[in-house]
Amino acid sequence: MSRVLVVAAHPDDEVLGCGGTLARHVEAGDSVAVMFLTDGVGARGNSPEAEPARRAREASARAALSILGVCEIVFGNLPDNQIDSVPLLRVAQAVEAVARERQPDLVYTHHIGDLNVDHRLAHQAVLTAFRPQPGQARPTILAFETASSTEWQSVAAGLAFQPNWFEPIEGQLERKLDSLKAYGQEMRPWPHARSLTAVEHLARWRGATIGCAAAEAFMLVRRIG
Repeated sequence: MSRVLVVAAHPDDEVLGCGGTLARHVEAGDSVAVMFLTDGVGARGNSPEAEPARRAREASARAALSILGVCEIVFGNLPDNQIDSVPLLRVAQAVEAVARERQPDLVYTHHIGDLNVDHRLAHQAVLTAFRPQPGQARPTILAFETASSTEWQSVAAGLAFQPNWFEPIEGQLERKLDSLKAYGQEMRPWPHARSLTAVEHLARWRGATIGCAAAEAFMLVRRIG
């Protein structure tokens, strides 16, 4: 049994990036936990609707992950879409606290080249928290792509997502899509990149590139044999 940890900036990133793969881990009997660094809605202001929106997003996350079979969830309290206003050390320490408890064998997180600043800092915090030191957890680290962030970055950044690790999800694609329906308030109509149709097309394309019906793609960040 593997111990799997996902470090995601916002609720919905985890399903967009690796929802099918998480369902596969659960089916294989692996222990899966998801950590969210922010509530995903705080950047929308402090109106009277802010707290109900936060609670609704948390409920959506629990419902979405329940569909995938994931029960262990950690909700962080970093500022949404403003993680860059927080010292990286504080972000890394939040990840380290979960890492000490989980001692994961495998970590999934964002691609370093995403347009969204929270995604980029989540990636950096994971690398900081899991520095390969003696006596510390040294998990395999994989970066996922997040629709409406990864592909929107400028090519001038020189950090294109170039997958070199694929997980077939033919048997889990429908559950991934059903899970995203729990985040209905965050999904958009086709042809938006963060629509159910676009997510399915991407999974079909990633699958076709490796000769299967559907897949999720990752970049291997680190693996210590």
